[in-house]
Amino acid sequence: MEGLALTGASTDLQEGLLSTIVLEMGASSKLCAHLSPGDPVVLMGPTGRPSEIAPDESVVLIGGGLGNAVLFSIARAFREAGSRVLYFAGYRDSAMLFKREEIEAATDQVVWATDAGAPIAPARAQDAHFRGNIVEAMLAYARGELGEVRVPLSGVDRILAIGSDGMMNAVATARRTVLAPHLKPDHKAIGSINSPMQCMLKEVCAQCLQRHVDPITGEEHIVYSCFDQDQPLDRVDFAHLRQRLRQSSVAEKMSDLWLARLTGGLAAE
Repeated sequence: MEGLALTGASTDLQEGLLSTIVLEMGASSKLCAHLSPGDPVVLMGPTGRPSEIAPDESVVLIGGGLGNAVLFSIARAFREAGSRVLYFAGYRDSAMLFKREEIEAATDQVVWATDAGAPIAPARAQDAHFRGNIVEAMLAYARGELGEVRVPLSGVDRILAIGSDGMMNAVATARRTVLAPHLKPDHKAIGSINSPMQCMLKEVCAQCLQRHVDPITGEEHIVYSCFDQDQPLDRVDFAHLRQRLRQSSVAEKMSDLWLARLTGGLAAE
């Protein structure tokens, strides 16, 4: 398999174990399911810059779909630093929910937002379920329509969104429009940008280049996402990001189909 950029989930220093999260998105990541205990692997890193974990803040974490696989560990780090954590967890279907216990353990309040499937019944009194998208859920929470408000959006110091480019773009736009009256004017807003990657190093192959535009001056500059995936939402050119993510889509689909054929997931012609 090719090199994969993975998210670290946990470490056990006593046992000498390191856990990562593999999202089965394409052929190489799906091959990981065929590894067996004892198989040798090469693990390089960590690379890039770690997410900024500030102490004593009010933080909103926004996860979309598979983005929720990595946010619970960030939520835990914020809580351990003394910050209050409000988590909006969005899923197209409630059947995609996983790591629920870890999410709840690392947050002060969770709003589960789903487009389809059975509603996610809150396990804690302060949590809520919302039928709709993330932005709609945030608006409902700000208006007090979801019950108890433990972390008011008007006092939030930091927003961190991880998910599809479409979801993060919607959050970025909403902050300047419908959500603006409910948010602290000087809050930080960060998106975890998953650009195409190849070298898995720092600023070498340029596969992960991402266009930024200064919202005030209009000045353009290019950054390496592999070096720092957490980027200001107001500066990210999401149209550029979407084009970059689609540049290898045909090859990725062909590889996925070939793997399915080899592993019996696709009937031979």
